[in-house]
Amino acid sequence: MPSKEDTYLSVMNMRPETLRENGVILYDGDCLLCSRWVKWVVRHDPEGIFRFTAIASTHGRTMATSLGIDADKPDTNAVILDGRAHLYSDAALAIAGRLPGYGWTRALKAIPRPLRDAFYKLIARNRIRWFGRPKACDLPGPEVRARIIEG
Repeated sequence: MPSKEDTYLSVMNMRPETLRENGVILYDGDCLLCSRWVKWVVRHDPEGIFRFTAIASTHGRTMATSLGIDADKPDTNAVILDGRAHLYSDAALAIAGRLPGYGWTRALKAIPRPLRDAFYKLIARNRIRWFGRPKACDLPGPEVRARIIEG
């Protein structure tokens, strides 16, 4: 059985239909930190580069499965950019690096991936306990809703 790292590396080289969805961010909609991340990206993305799909949606589950992410217990967000899937810390840095004023985050790629991913995974494992879940009444505003892929 391939290790998580083998899966991670093979995802980087695969070209399923999902990889044609440039700028789509897959996120855990049941996580307050992840929902805040989506709102932060929208606020800092005036060109509308990114769209979003929650892992719990039909589209999100399909995307997660094609990227080797357990849709029932996601441990990463993902982004598709220029035909490549980015996971874990690479996803966060790829997203931030495309936003105006945050190009400097690309320099963080100089930190070895295993170290960056260990920090990312520590936060991912504890995100619900540390940050909680979104409130049912915390519906996204129209600027976020317009960029969410349902279904």
